[in-house]
Amino acid sequence: MLRALIFDVDGTLADTESAHRAAFNHAFAEFGLDWHWDEALYTELLDVSGGKERIVHYWKSVQPDLRELGNGLNDSVNRLHELKTAAYEEAVNAGAVSLRPGVLKLMDEALAQGLQLAIATTTSPVNIAALLRRAVGPDWRLNFTAIGDASTAPIKKPHPQVYLQMLAALRLDAAQCLAFEDSSNGLRAASAAGLATVITPTRYTVDHDFSGALRVLPDLSHTDLAQLRQWHSIIFPTERRS
Repeated sequence: MLRALIFDVDGTLADTESAHRAAFNHAFAEFGLDWHWDEALYTELLDVSGGKERIVHYWKSVQPDLRELGNGLNDSVNRLHELKTAAYEEAVNAGAVSLRPGVLKLMDEALAQGLQLAIATTTSPVNIAALLRRAVGPDWRLNFTAIGDASTAPIKKPHPQVYLQMLAALRLDAAQCLAFEDSSNGLRAASAAGLATVITPTRYTVDHDFSGALRVLPDLSHTDLAQLRQWHSIIFPTERRS
């Protein structure tokens, strides 16, 4: 029986990546770097989960002799990420990002029918709050039983750490939950935790390998809870008891 929905954030709840890319470029300019991530480059960099990890990965690609992060370099990465996060939050507050079609309706339907909601993401708590505070309202946290993010799950997707944490927090078996993702890393993480996963790609992830997904949909605008229950029951015809 389906008892909870677990959502990724970036690309899944909202098509945020263009705003993130712009925020990264703003941070680079403000920091005095001549880096610029165009859409093609950023699409490649999305294979690396986590903003700080993405910065380090790119830094090593343009400076191959960079080995380990010393204190100075680590401070630079942290500062760059702070600048980027501030720019992203400002863009969200200005209305640059909104929830994807069908997301809020599905969440409301799930809550009305007694399902739990959770978030499993590699993004920062500030980014989650900025998005959902504007989209749902100041009490948005009350809709979610559990939230896993970059502060709670340091091992990024495709590792299943954040999903395993959410299953533990929900006190549910994977067979009682359904995950929502937009990327191959997210799918791999959810699948490794035993979760059936619905994929809604963005233009940044449309070419990813989604083999093993429960369904791949353009968005959630034509999806309701009854349909999700039907799809889920095909994979898990009987509920596993813990």
